[in-house]
Amino acid sequence: MNLRENEAKVLIALRDLGGKATIESLTKTTRLADAAVMRAALSLEAKNLIRVSERSVTKFSLNEEGRRYAEDKLPERQLVEMLIKMGGEASVDDVFRAASMDSGLATIALGWLIRKGWARMESRERRIRVLGNPEIGSDERLLSMLKVAGSLILENLDDSLKEAFKTLKGRKLLIVREESTKEFELTDEGWALLNRGIEIVEEVTQLTPELIVTGKWREKKILKYDIEAPAPRVWPGKKHPYLRFLDEVREKLVALGFKEMNGPIVEISFFNCDGLYMPQDHPAREIHDMYLIKDPEYGDLSPYMAFLERVKETHENGWKTGSKGWGYKFSLLMAARLILRSHTTSVSVRTLISDDLEIPGKYFAIARCYRPELMDRTHLSEFNQVEGIVVGEDLTLRDLLGILERFAIDIAGADKVKFRPDYFPFTEPSVELSAYKEGYGWMEFGGSGIFRPEVTLPLGIDVPVLAWGLGVDRLFMMRAGINDIRYLFTHDLDWLRGKEMI
Repeated sequence: MNLRENEAKVLIALRDLGGKATIESLTKTTRLADAAVMRAALSLEAKNLIRVSERSVTKFSLNEEGRRYAEDKLPERQLVEMLIKMGGEASVDDVFRAASMDSGLATIALGWLIRKGWARMESRERRIRVLGNPEIGSDERLLSMLKVAGSLILENLDDSLKEAFKTLKGRKLLIVREESTKEFELTDEGWALLNRGIEIVEEVTQLTPELIVTGKWREKKILKYDIEAPAPRVWPGKKHPYLRFLDEVREKLVALGFKEMNGPIVEISFFNCDGLYMPQDHPAREIHDMYLIKDPEYGDLSPYMAFLERVKETHENGWKTGSKGWGYKFSLLMAARLILRSHTTSVSVRTLISDDLEIPGKYFAIARCYRPELMDRTHLSEFNQVEGIVVGEDLTLRDLLGILERFAIDIAGADKVKFRPDYFPFTEPSVELSAYKEGYGWMEFGGSGIFRPEVTLPLGIDVPVLAWGLGVDRLFMMRAGINDIRYLFTHDLDWLRGKEMI
């Protein structure tokens, strides 16, 4: 059988190691890099010469305190050696002083000295006497092994050393971690090939100027490139599937003629609530529905006073909107309250008063929002929304429904949608969007509607404004087939690596 140089080395090393070995022992024996051993092993496995398996192991090493004891001996060993130097018996205070131990370490050392049966203490006289010849224990042997090896695998130890591991772990001298390791084992075909004999022939993997000029390349075996040879799978860095989905949503909205709008996460209540005709005593403005900023508590309203006065009058008496308003005394202080924005509609309000607003125009935002929700499979306290507004003459509810249907089908991959009436303080009529996907079921995505005159007129807008705010997290859940929103933040690498199509 035609074997490459590294394949032959790995086979011979496995034979010398008894036919079964870990990747760590093979790299040490062959002096090849991990990647080179793994490549050779995969090729040998494909030729049915070895078996490759994976198992979970407990790997451990010494922490700082453990390394100090590995260098200077365990405190009980230091104490008993000092006691032997002092004739095998001495007062407790004298031996502590002679060993130069502080009271805390000395107490620990004395406890282990007696526990191991190396000495006996006379309580009344406070004297301590050595018993016999204290032998090197398994815990000390394990310390010495770790000092040399650096780290060990628990499953490879004998029973006495496993007990020593428990002791050192209980004394908090170890760093313990669960890892996966590769194991390789010779098959019958592998043993048969080795018994027939194989020869390691040095191969040249790269032609150097020296080999060419001197002509030595004629004497060397040039490594053939095998395009069918198995190789370990590589997982390069990439964007999270959800972030890629948000980029896709953004690209599709831009392709539909929407312009992106932006706004701050820490928002003034005026934009989050008051400008949307939400009364200041509305339940959604309570502390259990919004995150209030503790310091500073209030923002600066001075740049928006012209709009603020009209909004104030609209809340109190309807201003020129044809409404009677809410009929209460509007608080400027409450309008200045700083919060974490609870919906992206606050960004829409900022856009409507912007000098850059174009009429007609289409705008969208993909932004993080915050609400003190109880976390469950459909709710998070921190979530994303995709918000959109369309400003222009002669816009109707039919236009809005068409936009929402296209959005759900093209972006979320829904099979069908349905609408039902809803209520929001800032839109009339108001519509809730739900979508259905075969094999997934129905899911509610969010609300929409046409901004009321009480919202648009105080902001200087006298044409219809279609508005919608959808839970883009839920859009992704339907697209990816996820039924628990918390899975968006999973560390499950198998799932993340498998989401190439999202």
